[in-house]
This record gives sequence, C-alpha cells and structure tokens, in this order.
Amino acid sequence: MEKLNPDKLYVEFRPGVTMTEPIIGRKYTLTHSDITADLFLTIGLQFAYDKVNAMRDEVLAEWRTNNRFQFLYVYVYVDGQFGPAVSGVRNAVFRRELPLALEAIRYGDRRFFAAHPELDNAPIWIHFDSTNPEYNRFENWGTPNDYK
Repeated sequence: MEKLNPDKLYVEFRPGVTMTEPIIGRKYTLTHSDITADLFLTIGLQFAYDKVNAMRDEVLAEWRTNNRFQFLYVYVYVDGQFGPAVSGVRNAVFRRELPLALEAIRYGDRRFFAAHPELDNAPIWIHFDSTNPEYNRFENWGTPNDYK
C-alpha cells in the first residue's frame, strides 16, 4: 500500500455540509483516476453517484449511529460490473487499497475530525458486498485515528 500524497487528493464539499457539520448523514464518495493516480473525495448529504464510473471501484462511507454510538460505515462493491468471475481479484484490490482510501477520507476531512476529536476513536466497519459468500464480509478496520 502506498502512503497518501496530499497533492493528489481533491476534496469537494457538496451543499448541506460544511467542513465541520453534520456528523450523522455525512457521506463520503472516494473515486480515483487510473491514469493520474489522483483521488477525488466528495463529501455531502448524498453519495456522489455522478462521480462513480462503470468499474464500480469507488469507496462509499457514511457516519451512522447504533445505540447512540457513532461509527463509520464503509461500503465496497466487490462483484462489480463483471460479476462473480472477478470477485477474488476485486476483493484483493480493495483490501490492498482500503488503507489508502481510509487515509484519504481522514486527511481530506481533517477539519471535521479536529472539530469532533471523539470520532477519531469511532470504529470503522467495512461491508465487502458480494454475491459470493467467501467475499461477502462485514469487518472492523480499526478507527480513523489508525489512518492519520
């Protein structure tokens, strides 16, 4: 896994969110360019499906609450447009690149985390969505603090 290059990260805030608010309902869409290796983080009240391409290799995340405990829910679509035949490859790529994606979210929204330091210790739960039970997983990936 490579480390985040902040010069290759572009952040867009959509209407309804500021650099510090809201918590619940705050959604992240992280996409990238295979050509330039640029990362594009869109923060809004809705996922930025207009930024999602046919490869479906984006990372979606949002702040949720369960019994008053906040957590970061992350979603990746393992099967993609090619279906289960490539699930193993996509699963491996997501697992390799997710630390960089989480670092990009943490860095790109650093003013939000500065305003809500308790969220640095909130759990990150990742849903690897696949029709194949071998890859369809829900896993804890630490806390945002692990990706500073």
